[in-house]
Amino acid sequence: MWSFNRELQEVQRMRGALALAGYWNGAKDSTATPEWLYNQLDSEFHFDFDPCPLNPKFDGLALSWGLRNYVNPPYSDKAPWIRKSLIEHIQGKTIVMLLPVDTSARWFQRWIHPYASQIRFLNQRLIFPPNKHHAAYASMIVVYDHVNYSEKYITWNRKL
Repeated sequence: MWSFNRELQEVQRMRGALALAGYWNGAKDSTATPEWLYNQLDSEFHFDFDPCPLNPKFDGLALSWGLRNYVNPPYSDKAPWIRKSLIEHIQGKTIVMLLPVDTSARWFQRWIHPYASQIRFLNQRLIFPPNKHHAAYASMIVVYDHVNYSEKYITWNRKL
C-alpha cells in the first residue's frame, strides 16, 4: 500500500546516499533555467513556488510545496526531486519540471511515463546560463497537472 511518509523517507534516504557516495554536489548543478523558457512556462502555469531555486536557503525536499510549482532539479540528484514532485502532485498540486531526456532511465519509467499529464520534448537543445553553448543532451518539460491534455507526448516546437 502506498504511504506518503514512506515515500518521503525514501526521497530523503536517496539524497543522503547520493551525497555520501559523492554523486551529489550542488556546485556542479548551478545552472539557471533560460529566462525565456521560464517566462513562457510561467505565463501558462502561473507558478507560485520554486522548491529548488538556484541558491536555496531551504531544503525543498523537506517541506510542502505551493499549488503551482516550477522544478529545475540538480541533474546529478534528480530522482528524489522527481519522486517528491509526484508526491506533491498526488496531493493536488501542479508540477512543471525541466529535465534531461532519458526515456531508458528508471526514474522516467517509474515516475514520469505512467503518471505525467504531458511530456513536452523540446525541439532543440537548450543553452543554460551562464554557458554559451548548447547542452550535450536534449531536454523535456514534464507536467503533472489535473488537466486532460489531448496528447501526452508532444514535440514542443517553440523557437529556441
